[in-house]
Amino acid sequence: QVQLVESGGGLVQPGGSLKLSCAASGFTLDYRPIGWFRQAPGKEREGVSCMFASAGRTYYDDSVKGRFTISRDNAKNTVYLQMNNLTPEDTAVYYCATVNQYWRGNYCPVSNYEYRHWGQGTQVTVSS
Repeated sequence: QVQLVESGGGLVQPGGSLKLSCAASGFTLDYRPIGWFRQAPGKEREGVSCMFASAGRTYYDDSVKGRFTISRDNAKNTVYLQMNNLTPEDTAVYYCATVNQYWRGNYCPVSNYEYRHWGQGTQVTVSS
């Protein structure tokens, strides 16, 4: 059974940093893309970053390029999102997600419609 559990959210001042974790179980990280999404109040869920290790793919939305870094620890089956130089516009609930076992792409999906398994989300609030 596929499960994703996010952690690491919190309250941080503008310019600060947070590192989110997505602990995965029921599958091996390398063989499915893992996406990070966020949803702010009143806004649609948007893709932030993605990693598909076996295909050598990573993706960052323009709004986070140069500030966010996605990485993984295979031994812990965990994906991380290091977020630096945070701004109030980064305030949102952050989710990690993955595709189902029948997905056969070799790219990082950008649309949330391609993802089938989601974590419960972790709140990130950037405020002074």
